[in-house]
Amino acid sequence: MSDNTDLIQPDRGQAAVSLHLVNKDGFAAFARGLSAAQRATLAAQKFEGGSFQTGIVPDGDGWFAVGGVADPAKLSSWCLARLAEVLPAGSYRLAQGSPGPAMHGWQTGQYSFDRYKAAEQSVGPRILRTKDAKAIAPALAEARAVALVRDLVNTPAEDMGPAALESEAERIAKAHGAKLTVSQGDALEKDYPMVHAVGRAAARSHAPRLIHVTWGAEDAPVLAIVGKGVCFDSGGLNIKPTTGMLLMKKDMAGAAHALALAGLVMGAGLKVRLHCLVPAVENAIAGNSFRPGDVLASRKGLSVEIGNTDAEGRLILADALTRASEEKPRLLIDFATLTGAARVALGPDLPALMARRDETAQALLDAGLEVDDAVWRLPLPEAYREYLNSDIADLNNSHTNGFAGASVAGLFLDRFVGEGVDWAHFDTFGWRPAAKPGRPRGGEALGLRAAWHMIQRRFG
Repeated sequence: MSDNTDLIQPDRGQAAVSLHLVNKDGFAAFARGLSAAQRATLAAQKFEGGSFQTGIVPDGDGWFAVGGVADPAKLSSWCLARLAEVLPAGSYRLAQGSPGPAMHGWQTGQYSFDRYKAAEQSVGPRILRTKDAKAIAPALAEARAVALVRDLVNTPAEDMGPAALESEAERIAKAHGAKLTVSQGDALEKDYPMVHAVGRAAARSHAPRLIHVTWGAEDAPVLAIVGKGVCFDSGGLNIKPTTGMLLMKKDMAGAAHALALAGLVMGAGLKVRLHCLVPAVENAIAGNSFRPGDVLASRKGLSVEIGNTDAEGRLILADALTRASEEKPRLLIDFATLTGAARVALGPDLPALMARRDETAQALLDAGLEVDDAVWRLPLPEAYREYLNSDIADLNNSHTNGFAGASVAGLFLDRFVGEGVDWAHFDTFGWRPAAKPGRPRGGEALGLRAAWHMIQRRFG
């Protein structure tokens, strides 16, 4: 994904290396169709059809490749990912059938983030040929959206501050003829007071802002997408320890998901009125940092007592969700790297999903399972709303008992979403701590594809 080459291309009978997929159960039958020399070659490579095993087999003057999968008859997004990572540059096609969902991993397996590395000789692209021409453009768009999330999250905070997020939003808006509006300075303090309060301690070059992209016919059903854009989170005056701060360049992963999803919506020409909002800040430490015990005004008019300056993401999201709700959206989705509690509960691979409506939650769960981007629903328990009570304000931004942290954060956001709005919240990690085929270590889109496929079905 480091260049603009289309890694999936039409199969018009061009010369291409064959890819054979087999599992352990079918390997013996597959091997019987090979020559003794070919079987010996696979044995030397210790290939037995195990998942993600790969083998190279000589065939006359050429060769073909073999990949181990769980089920050759039911391909997943990642079936071809390992092959795409290790094969030499060239053109390939499946020996039988269409790659289907495996087109995704073929592309994401070739992703690399090399912005800060000395130039190295590239291996070159591995092109996958398919006769399913209609599937190519959607597959390319989806993989590029994932690559965008990875690129934005992997970029260090000095080069991916609020202004850089604005530039990315501007690039996406221009590509699709959308309108970009940015609130900063006095206008931000007046209209989005909590966004301003969280970001006001940052250097001028990283000044806070509310980024708002609008697109589509004004009479179309409104789809609102909001993403948390904390470009670096020191924890504020409740400063994080060193280990907690190390990955905080990724605290804008929610914004990356929102911008990538907005690009998919516009690129597909869905019949919606899109509102994509990104509150972009750096939660820094300075003499004008907001403090524990302060009471902040919000766009909605609710007052918020600050119990913890490290619970800042929900503050900026609150103002953005209020603004999104003013458009009376048919569907409102937000993405945020919001709580460590969600990671304790579900680990790094499963985003926590919270939703007001059961049918919306189920649609997102189903879509995630179908495209190998699983999410897990957590509740919004009415009984826990009292955890956010404040003695001096309408609510507190951080409860002190340590229980149900992800759900309580969701309940805080719920107070700022308009009454009756169909709202879903993704508490995503945005990072992959260990590599898997098609999924390198680093920034990652988690929940993006689940949301995209659900949105396509609802508005397509």
